[in-house]
Amino acid sequence: MSHERNIKQLNMWRIVYRRDPINDVPTIETDKYKYYREGTYECYHLFNTKAKITTYKSLKWHMLVLYYLNNYDGLPVNNLPHVFKFIADKENGFVTFFISHRKLTHMINEVLTKGGEPPINKLRKVIFKDYNMLDLSEKLSIVGKLIGRSSNVDEESIYQCMIDLNQYGQKITIARIAGLLDCSARTIQRNMTYQLRNEKKILNEEV
Repeated sequence: MSHERNIKQLNMWRIVYRRDPINDVPTIETDKYKYYREGTYECYHLFNTKAKITTYKSLKWHMLVLYYLNNYDGLPVNNLPHVFKFIADKENGFVTFFISHRKLTHMINEVLTKGGEPPINKLRKVIFKDYNMLDLSEKLSIVGKLIGRSSNVDEESIYQCMIDLNQYGQKITIARIAGLLDCSARTIQRNMTYQLRNEKKILNEEV
């Protein structure tokens, strides 16, 4: 049985699970989006698509992000384990697997001990604002034009397209990447390194 994500409970607890960059300044900002020419690692948008958490590694990363975003006086650290346990419970719709009490306790203790610093994050170049009224094809069209403006078809531009497709809950395919970068599928295949192919597989497993 597939359980619907209980995001309402996090909202009731006033848990912060989204935050735009706070230090990096966008190269271009409109009423619809922010564009960072050099990219930013400061964008944390958890639970932004229907994709669920599928691995222990991803679950721990989500916990680290929540610790980082919520470690302030309004939510004492000693309240966070309850939030972590809620997210790790398959019945609440955030994860696709069951985790033992022992392993979960160990994971939570590690997060509370080592967390606090900005967690490792994916580089983002285009961040759409809430209530932008753009549909998916319009967003991807903007992404393709902006990425194409700053780079040729290379590993970086391909990776950015993969990240954005994943962010919007789309399966990553050679054809979709080629469409975003306005080039042939053969060009994408020629520039797809082993690392990119492996990342493509990992990202697609999340959707």
